[in-house]
Amino acid sequence: GYASDITRTFPVDGHFEGPRKALYEVVLAAQVRAIEAVRPGNRFSDAHDAAVRVLVRGMLDLGLLQGEVDGAIESGAYKRFYMHRTGHWLGLDVHDAGDYGAEGNWQPLVPGMVTTVEPGLYVRPADDVPERFWNIGIRIEDDVLVTPDGNEVLTAAAPKAIEDIEALMRAA
Repeated sequence: GYASDITRTFPVDGHFEGPRKALYEVVLAAQVRAIEAVRPGNRFSDAHDAAVRVLVRGMLDLGLLQGEVDGAIESGAYKRFYMHRTGHWLGLDVHDAGDYGAEGNWQPLVPGMVTTVEPGLYVRPADDVPERFWNIGIRIEDDVLVTPDGNEVLTAAAPKAIEDIEALMRAA
């Protein structure tokens, strides 16, 4: 059979508040933008590039990074909090075989391909990091099928909106 790969982040106490909510909202916005980039004719790297731009803007707004969006992307400063790519092929294996391409020549997406979209932010304690964000990690991952007209999120039934996760935890 075919594999799937999904991640959701749930708050231990059942509520997204303060810095956890702020980081979650940034990651969710990055994932939404990245999923929009998974469509025929785009390249494998487009989802990552879209997610990174949203993550960096959010980290700048929250004080985790300094400077400008383009500079933080170009320098790789964001990699301190987001050190992996935004997705991988999915098929018979969770990390399925296949060519991703390389910088400047990424694989084009065609209908029938399935990729994960999994941005995240992971904040370790450090002198130059606001303490309220220490030890918070957020990842939201879905499996996305490239369709002739765009994409289909195969894992859409799993809640990821803040209000849906909090409601699910209240019901548990």
